Amino acid sequence: MAPDAHNDVAKAPFEMHESRVPSSRFGRLWQYGGLATSMAFGAVGESFRRATGSGQEGAGSLMLSAGNMERLVTKLSKMRGAALKLGQMMSFQDSKMLPAPIHQVLQRVQDSADYMPASQRNQVLVDDLGSNWRDLFSSFDERPIAAASIGQVHSARMKSTGTHVAVKVQYPGVANSIDSDLNNLSILLTASRLLPKGLYLDKTIANARTELGWECDYIREAECGRRFQKLLQDEQSTFMVPSVIDEASGPHVLTAEMMNGIGVTKAQNLTQEQKDWIGTQILRLCLREITEFKFMQTDPNWTNFLFNANTSRLELLDFGASRDFPDKFIIPYVEILQAASRNDRETIRDRSILLGYLTGYESAAMLNAHVSSVLTLAEPFNDSSPEMYDFRDQSITDRVRKLIPVMVRERLAPPPEETYSLHRKLSGAFLLCARLGSRVRCRELFANAMAKVRV
Repeated sequence: MAPDAHNDVAKAPFEMHESRVPSSRFGRLWQYGGLATSMAFGAVGESFRRATGSGQEGAGSLMLSAGNMERLVTKLSKMRGAALKLGQMMSFQDSKMLPAPIHQVLQRVQDSADYMPASQRNQVLVDDLGSNWRDLFSSFDERPIAAASIGQVHSARMKSTGTHVAVKVQYPGVANSIDSDLNNLSILLTASRLLPKGLYLDKTIANARTELGWECDYIREAECGRRFQKLLQDEQSTFMVPSVIDEASGPHVLTAEMMNGIGVTKAQNLTQEQKDWIGTQILRLCLREITEFKFMQTDPNWTNFLFNANTSRLELLDFGASRDFPDKFIIPYVEILQAASRNDRETIRDRSILLGYLTGYESAAMLNAHVSSVLTLAEPFNDSSPEMYDFRDQSITDRVRKLIPVMVRERLAPPPEETYSLHRKLSGAFLLCARLGSRVRCRELFANAMAKVRV
């Protein structure tokens, strides 16, 4: 976590607030019940306002009113845990398939969790590091510099070495409430009809359940961070992975070196050359993760990528959602990418059936929409694309959006489980390049990656 994070939070439209984390299953169930009731009453109130002419006439669903969206943001930020994490995951994965008000809510809650009171935080630190945990630090900032779905981050300094560190403290009860949280949230979303049909919400929730389990295991996250350090040993001039401080870490507390960079989308006055370099390195890393490592940090949150202008390096954060991809998935997946780069529609179809994207019994309209979407998403790597792909002018998002209604209506099977996390990261990287306005030699990156592919 970078030291400028406190300033980033201060500038955010949704300012952090302190609130106690509902840590018991009953307490969290009560919160979900309260949200459902308040949104139902909100819909009734909005109906009355529209009937009397004081509401937004023709503003769409009563459940998606501005008041209800505000209630949803507030509750997700206070609940934290699975509720907030699922929202963050869907904001990257299904943003083009969601109603605009829902998408806006999910964008707002990406970095807007409340932080827990000192009493709750201290108990977690005592449980993991012992009653004398403060003796490990020469300084420890009481107010967190960031609060997310699983935990909050404090700036501190190690007494033993003087190292400036980021101390991530997990919210109490989050790990034990994953299943009940997701079940309750599924019931709420289904009953309220907030989401359109065809999103395979059950599959999204199953993926969230797996990844949340990983992210709540800080020992696993520390191991994944060390693994990335080793994988990127040949890239130390480009990427920096913070070292874990073992003496101040445990199952629910993770302490690592403080990074000094600035979130890539928050850095001011970047030159076009710097924007191009950042986009190039992030896409190149994604391709290495797919083709060489078969191991990926799958959380696309842009705050996980910091740019340090002083060292001209990218600093990588948060490895809780890192995962391996088995050969039985990655080999045909890479073959689909290769086929897309040369406009080979037949191979895309065949490998898509092998992977489970298609059953082989889809309508001609569905088959065409699927293959066309693959070709569109892989356009930057296509042999016929410009040597320097300008993400400022890309229309990939709009073209894929036009295909979505057909795929939602006629898809016969959900995509493979691995796809949820991989595509979330890859699409997040594309969106980041578009946000920065990067110009990237995508064809060259792809050719180099395919030359080194280990399949």
